[in-house]
Amino acid sequence: MATYWCEWAWLPGGPERGVLFEVDGGRISAAGPARTPPEHSERLPGMTLPGLANAHSHAFHRALRGRHNGARGTFWTWRDQMYQVAAVLDPDSYYRLARGVYAEMALAGITCVGEFHYVHHAASGTRYDDPNAMGHALVQAAQDAGIRLTLLDTCYLAGGFGRPLDGVQRRFSDGAATSWSDRIDQYIMDRDRVRLGAALHSVRAVPAEEIPEVAGWARKSEAPLHLHLSERRAENEACLAAHGCTPTQLLESHGALGADVTAVHATHLAASDVALLGGSGTGVCLCPTTEADLADGIGPAAALRVAGSTLAIGSDGHSVIDPFAEAQAVESYSRLNTETRGHFAADELLEMATTAGHRSLGWPDAGWLGVGARADFVAVDLGSTRLAGVAPEAVPAVARADDVRVVIADGRRIVQDGRHQAIDAAGELHDAISALRA
Repeated sequence: MATYWCEWAWLPGGPERGVLFEVDGGRISAAGPARTPPEHSERLPGMTLPGLANAHSHAFHRALRGRHNGARGTFWTWRDQMYQVAAVLDPDSYYRLARGVYAEMALAGITCVGEFHYVHHAASGTRYDDPNAMGHALVQAAQDAGIRLTLLDTCYLAGGFGRPLDGVQRRFSDGAATSWSDRIDQYIMDRDRVRLGAALHSVRAVPAEEIPEVAGWARKSEAPLHLHLSERRAENEACLAAHGCTPTQLLESHGALGADVTAVHATHLAASDVALLGGSGTGVCLCPTTEADLADGIGPAAALRVAGSTLAIGSDGHSVIDPFAEAQAVESYSRLNTETRGHFAADELLEMATTAGHRSLGWPDAGWLGVGARADFVAVDLGSTRLAGVAPEAVPAVARADDVRVVIADGRRIVQDGRHQAIDAAGELHDAISALRA
């Protein structure tokens, strides 16, 4: 059992000064006010927030950070660079890279990540002896970094509407959705700190007739289902040409919307798409720093919330790994898009990065501070130059990843004084990325 005294703590009702938490078995067993730290308690300085959730990650994209060097291009030219990295990964190199990426996430206050995983097989497209070797590498990397993982194993079957797989895409495919589900049923993992979820890569990569198999597996398994949706206008245009409807309408007609589903990006939506997503309770994961990096566009965040979609955030391609910056960008991009301020309050931004993200990944017992919750504590330095003079209730709208000083996940300390306790994140990222470029 451990006892933590927080100078400030963000409780479900907002920030409170002087809060004592008792932790037993990785969960909060007691919580209450305490103006001064009791003897033998550990003091968490500054503002203690719940653990943050990164609802959408492609770990290997971290190797692409900074590669564009100012060159002009689009998502599609960037994708060619991404495929070059995907082509050279193997289980060992992916483990080394992901271990550094997940340590970088921990340093930013992230205690849980949803890994949208589709690099499944060897470069030739044949299965490894362990057909889930790449997934197991990601699981081990997250365990080493001390964060929880929802492995969103992704079905990827086509190179586009009516197009065969090409080149490196063969690594991604199981040939059919039934073969995909047979493979993921073979996973063996520690379910206390790892969840297995499902993902449809996109409507362009999963033929319409295969969608029900993936959605059905997720529902049968009571697992979250995630999918890329309308990130680019070209996807919408191709779907209209192939099926006479939008991607959102196609998913709805094949039973792939609902409260157990999270649509990632949802950048280019018709008003009817927004209504379908919100009316069905489908969540949306926004990744604004990646959407800016790839020149995707600005999604209708406020309209989605009004329609009924719960909003989460993800770092996606990892041009930035900073959940505060991600949530704040949802507000700032909405301002740029509408020329109006004040779309999301600080507590709503924090909800995107905590409870909403954890729930979308299948962890409803995380992302909040109270009895019964997982003991995830993220202590933010209120004495930083950035936060000097900032009111406690405004912290989520101002703080950044480098203000994080302490991270405790499931009662285990993984970051102290801004340093990961087990991994040299910068060193391991440098070595792993350099090896991939060699």
